[in-house]
Amino acid sequence: MTQTASTPTGPIQTVDPRRRPPRQLRPASALRSFPCPLGVSTLADGGGHRQEPHGDAVNVAVFAPGVAALAVVHETADAGWVQTPLENLEDGVHHGVIEDLPVGARYHLLDEGDPAGTLLLDPYARGLTEGEADEPVAAVRLDGVFDWDGDAAPRTPWRDTILYEAHVVGLTKLHPDIPEEQRGTYAGLGHPAMLAWFTRLGVTAIELLPIHAHADEPHLAALGLTNYWGYNTLGFFAPHPGYATAASREAGPQAVLDEVKGMVAALHGAGLEVILDVVYNHTAEGGNDQSARSWRGLGERTYYRHRDPSTYEDTTGCGNSLDFSQPRVVQLALDSLRYWVEQCHVDGFRFDLAPTLCRDEDNVFTPRHPFLVAVAADPVLAPVKLIAEPWDVGMGGWQTGNFPRGWADWNDGFRDVARTFWLSDQAALDAGRPGGSLAALGGALAGSAATFAASGRSPLASVNLVTAHDGFTLADLTTYDVKHNEANGEDNRDGSDHNRSWNHGVEGPTTGHRVLRARERTQRNLMATLLLSLGVPMITAGDEIGRTQHGNNNAYSQNTAISWFDWHLDERARRMLRATRGLIRVRREFLAHQPADYSRTPEAHFLHWYGTAGYPMTEQEWTNPHVRVLQLLLGSPEGQIDGLLVINGSANASHVTMPDVGFARTDVDEPDERPRNGFVLRLSTDPETDHRKDDHWASDEVFTAPAQSVTVFRRD
Repeated sequence: MTQTASTPTGPIQTVDPRRRPPRQLRPASALRSFPCPLGVSTLADGGGHRQEPHGDAVNVAVFAPGVAALAVVHETADAGWVQTPLENLEDGVHHGVIEDLPVGARYHLLDEGDPAGTLLLDPYARGLTEGEADEPVAAVRLDGVFDWDGDAAPRTPWRDTILYEAHVVGLTKLHPDIPEEQRGTYAGLGHPAMLAWFTRLGVTAIELLPIHAHADEPHLAALGLTNYWGYNTLGFFAPHPGYATAASREAGPQAVLDEVKGMVAALHGAGLEVILDVVYNHTAEGGNDQSARSWRGLGERTYYRHRDPSTYEDTTGCGNSLDFSQPRVVQLALDSLRYWVEQCHVDGFRFDLAPTLCRDEDNVFTPRHPFLVAVAADPVLAPVKLIAEPWDVGMGGWQTGNFPRGWADWNDGFRDVARTFWLSDQAALDAGRPGGSLAALGGALAGSAATFAASGRSPLASVNLVTAHDGFTLADLTTYDVKHNEANGEDNRDGSDHNRSWNHGVEGPTTGHRVLRARERTQRNLMATLLLSLGVPMITAGDEIGRTQHGNNNAYSQNTAISWFDWHLDERARRMLRATRGLIRVRREFLAHQPADYSRTPEAHFLHWYGTAGYPMTEQEWTNPHVRVLQLLLGSPEGQIDGLLVINGSANASHVTMPDVGFARTDVDEPDERPRNGFVLRLSTDPETDHRKDDHWASDEVFTAPAQSVTVFRRD
């Protein structure tokens, strides 16, 4: 497929940052300025020292420890562009009053000692312009006023949370029920058609790939591609303008920000939380061979971690790493997070490459890092959802399970176990070789409790995932043995080669009914494992309909149909959608009586494990690779049984004796009205068995579990 860059929805364009608008020089203001808050603020906000309003005068404060003299180059109401020095300097913060910076005016920062005259961005800018062909990206003063009209955060408990990871553009770009001018935008995501989709599916929180303003990497521009995912931040306070409607972009950054807020309000109105994927680990300035855009020109020795004076210490793989052993870098992240919670009403954050944010002065991860301590102690941030991607590419970078209380972790261990059991092992069985044992699967179903015990957290700290934006989609896991990333322009070298996928005997698309049926069943098994395990499930947008990326497992540069959600659902997609909705309903039913923290105390066991004979699992059954059938009873604190999962990961159907749970019905007049100690079939990933919904089985009765299936019963 031919790839084209898409400017309206792509990252901010790279332009020459040295171009200087014609301007006149002005002397510093006689009005008193303050070193906090950082960024542009009204005079009444300056350090808590109230001053009377003075027209369009604002306080400007910038942490720039590498600059001797800093000025602001800005638009005025009537004099065009002017240059005003920030003459006050305290502890690396340059500050001064700009007497004529009206709302909507553009501005830049300038190191007055820089012979190149490079114009820099304010790290605290609330709005950014889109780069024009011959102008650098500019910061814009905004007023922050928005009518929230009684907006209230849903505050969904972690136990009841189902995350849905999505991209603003890709999710709505092709939606036929959304007006064309709103497709691929913030407004499109808040459209009633999307709200109906989310609520009918049953998810509770939308986790958005980065919406902070971001820029393209130089090599992508040369290929005619864009950074579609957006993990290349140019501004930690400004929304990406390219995701707004054309009308909002034309109206300016204030309208873009208002569109973001309108999206959040619409999602809240439907009972949905908004989680932002945030990238504080590195910036769009890349390696030190690239030009300064902001932080590098203001104080690169402080903002970035260095191995030696001329070399960045890179724990991100992106050319630079922000140095979170520096208090002002920690402050930058905290101020940004508070802004998005207080001003934009978001409900939580997923932190990209989070260990980089928790490395001390020796570049060592510590779970007591000042950043983590500050978040936990902050009254604004402590109540919101905090999710770590608990790895980076530095030494000691894998930290799953080691973040402190108050955090949840993306659980790569769960991902690997689920894929191994249903894909790698099944491929081995299909080839006549043994698969693995049930032990790892049991741990995953139980919420990976051992992984999170050391940090004092329950399985609710486990964000379970089978797929994410990075890697194969659920459908592609069952369709491709190897990646097919040729469209990325890197000769298929990019992306992971270790996917634990299985093509079911045919690489790529096929018309073979047997293979297609097997792939669908495996997708349902993976989805069932995800949604019926303890912990917090995360569904990747499109997996609920079997969306494909045609084997591309690194579609970061694909702002094309490869990444977009195809809303024309065939019967295969509708079957997967029905199965996903059914699994979410079952999850809610079974969790209704579960304790909020899935208590792990010895006297409170809510999970009961049985083998095919209807007796508790033995150690030999747990570890024998030839034993691939498991029964899991879900209990409650009152001792009642809420449901039963029968998992058959073998290549053949298996006769399973239903366990005798030992309870007697007390809610019927005649004891023999229904089978005593029995179960009702609720759902199965095997289509023929699924047609037997509402059939009854008594304890000690034999159920034939179909090969490679998950079957769910509720208490009769």
